[in-house]
Amino acid sequence: MQLLWMLLTGMAAGLLSGMFGIGGGVIIIPILVLLMGFGQHEANATSLVALLLPVGLLGVLEYYRAGKISTENIWLGLCIALGLFIGALLGAKLATELPGDLLRKLFSLFLGIVAVRMWLQ
Repeated sequence: MQLLWMLLTGMAAGLLSGMFGIGGGVIIIPILVLLMGFGQHEANATSLVALLLPVGLLGVLEYYRAGKISTENIWLGLCIALGLFIGALLGAKLATELPGDLLRKLFSLFLGIVAVRMWLQ
């Protein structure tokens, strides 16, 4: 049953990632913590593993086929990817040092701030 939940979680994250460019932090982690009973560290790590290889590949191909992505978008995305590569290492080092409760609260605060900013934009 857990494998089915993981597949459905991945499908939901993939669908929303393709639609809105979101997935790991907004979909996967809350499902793992709130519905699957994972600790915050465990959820973060599991999400990173899930996103390691497939993140965006098929979505980018579809946007390319539809003519909705330019060479500039690809170049900028690769620059962001380099920052992600470095930032994920630093973020993981920081997160593993924080207590799980504090990490979960910081994550919730982050989501709340983003939601309010998006709503008011």
